[in-house]
Amino acid sequence: MRKIKILFLTVLAMASIHAAFGQAEIAFGVKGGLNFATLNGVSSPSAAYSNSTGFHAGGYFLFKFTKIGIQPEIIFSKQGHDFSYSGSNYTSAINYINIPIMLKLYIAAGLNLQAGPQFGFLASSKGDVYNSATSGISTGQDLKNFVKSTDFSVGLGVGWDLPFGLNFTARYNMGLSDINKLSGGSVPSGLVSSMGTSEAKNQVFQLSAGFRLFKFGK
Repeated sequence: MRKIKILFLTVLAMASIHAAFGQAEIAFGVKGGLNFATLNGVSSPSAAYSNSTGFHAGGYFLFKFTKIGIQPEIIFSKQGHDFSYSGSNYTSAINYINIPIMLKLYIAAGLNLQAGPQFGFLASSKGDVYNSATSGISTGQDLKNFVKSTDFSVGLGVGWDLPFGLNFTARYNMGLSDINKLSGGSVPSGLVSSMGTSEAKNQVFQLSAGFRLFKFGK
């Protein structure tokens, strides 16, 4: 946690120094859009994962230095996964407060390529729990005993920043952290989430629309 705060503050400080010398543009805006999320693990009981449609919303700062931009964001992201078992459909909602720090390379006319780390902090998690003793599934259960409290991802995307403040982004967040607390272990009391005891990593494709509220500098 301390390293994440230091990294975030360092990025802000460096960008602010450049802006003070008139070398950068600083902008603040809001953004939101759709998530198409799943996990790359193996469900238990055995069933194939499918995409869960959710949403994300939050704000961003943009520090733009001619062709390069640094864009820290704070985003609420509704993620999770869907799966079918024994003729019924189930959904697990795993919600995060995400802090992406994206490097943006501007190509032409506001078009840009994006890449950077994303730090995720679990906000809430509810979903399906399988009881091996009864071979039944209970829905809407708190998954805090099954899902880790932090997540780390790498974001890759493409964006378009329009002159009048509107912007669009398509981004894929590839999870690098195993979020399953039971990964590689045993099942306590016969209860297990749909992640089972397998490694599980978030995989999220996002479509976003944003609007710049304030702009300073060049």
